Amino acid sequence: MNMEPVVYFNGELMSADRAAVSVYNGGWLHGAGLFETMRAENRRVFRLDRHLKRLRASAKCLLTPIADGALPDEDSVNRLLAGNEMSSARIRLTVTAGDVRFERGALNDAEVGAGALTVCMTAAPLAERPSGVSRAGLAVLITRYRQSPDDPLAGHKSISYLPRLVALNEARQAGCDEALWFTTANFLAEGSISNVFIVKRGTLITPPLDTPVLPGIARAAILGVCSVGGLTSCERPIAIDELLEADEVFLTNAIREVTPVSRIERRVIGDGRPGPVTLELQEHYRRLVREECGIDG
Repeated sequence: MNMEPVVYFNGELMSADRAAVSVYNGGWLHGAGLFETMRAENRRVFRLDRHLKRLRASAKCLLTPIADGALPDEDSVNRLLAGNEMSSARIRLTVTAGDVRFERGALNDAEVGAGALTVCMTAAPLAERPSGVSRAGLAVLITRYRQSPDDPLAGHKSISYLPRLVALNEARQAGCDEALWFTTANFLAEGSISNVFIVKRGTLITPPLDTPVLPGIARAAILGVCSVGGLTSCERPIAIDELLEADEVFLTNAIREVTPVSRIERRVIGDGRPGPVTLELQEHYRRLVREECGIDG
């Protein structure tokens, strides 16, 4: 691998030390930006088109519509991976608002940024999943913070990520791996970096999108697997008692894929080991990634 990482920056490949944003950038000043975290294997991003579609929808809602051709395509991903001598990687695509304009007075410091969007894509090695995770599962904490349906950032992957990082730090200080968020109405929403599923009497249940929760790419893939595989699933509100009494709990995201939860704070889930539905969906999801990324075997 090259000593100096290569990045995709505003349509060009360059060394990471050449990529720089203005000090007036809306993302730098206000956290006005969006991101996607994607899994690449065999030099292909799993469901790249769906990641880009979600990013465009969020940009239209929160920033400004993204022009055709402004986002990297599959060829750009291939060139980024080749430049970093990688076949598999964790891909981060970040889009931030343009520069904030000060020339008309200090009050305009509150503007999101009217210039051209900044687009950056990076590649990093995929972290190896600890072997014990699949066998033993994760411990998670229920954060004391609450997710409001009135939060304009809810359901979007905003770079204004500090609340999630604070909750994650709280979880890790308690010896847990993830922080689960409930809404102000006391229904389960999502994890700081994941969607959440529970299994009860053989039925897969996850909070609906209008909770609100992030429309996760892995979340949608799991629901799709259920629809073609004969597993019963539904999207509906989940109260804390139902979460704690679930037969199985697992998390999904693009990098970790399907990760079982064995404990919620002091409450052991099921018998404390990944359940049969979780293990089956792990296999289905891994097979789906391998097939769509063109990996044989």
